[in-house]
Amino acid sequence: MAGHETHYTLPRAEFDKPVKLLIVVAPYYKDIADNLVTGAKAEIEAVGGSWDLVEVPGALEVPTAIAMADRQSSFDGYVALGCVIRGETTHYDTVCNDSSRAIQLMGLQGLCIGNGILTVENRPQAEVRADPAAMNKGGGAAAAALHLIALGRKWGASRKDVGFRPKAEDILLAEDKNGSRTA
Repeated sequence: MAGHETHYTLPRAEFDKPVKLLIVVAPYYKDIADNLVTGAKAEIEAVGGSWDLVEVPGALEVPTAIAMADRQSSFDGYVALGCVIRGETTHYDTVCNDSSRAIQLMGLQGLCIGNGILTVENRPQAEVRADPAAMNKGGGAAAAALHLIALGRKWGASRKDVGFRPKAEDILLAEDKNGSRTA
């Protein structure tokens, strides 16, 4: 049974400089969301970090809020929290897949995100996963974001301009064509 397995957990990340994370939570199942947030806050505070918290209507809005915050704020990382419980329709599949994929794509672009959006079959599964005294998936998501921030700091300065960046010579050529720059 899965309940009897043991899992390796990385040692807690350490930081020379303070870290600030944004916790984005969809409190559709408020009690579950509150437990996820409690676990995330405790993990961030355990490394001396600080956090801000925003609520969004549902799991599909979590990635959008993270993308907006990344463009308009200066957080080191993000913790995505929420819960999707399978229902009678395929909406569950859409919400799980789309929110997860959006978070993964932002991570591949360089954002440090811990994904703690639970995707479960029933409420008891969600309750044990969210409980800080049990599986503590909120704390685990915060720990994941913190580890990614630590890796980013280890490997060099973070860049906010992830994506298309024209080469310097392309900019110079464009300026020459416009007549605003002479050689």
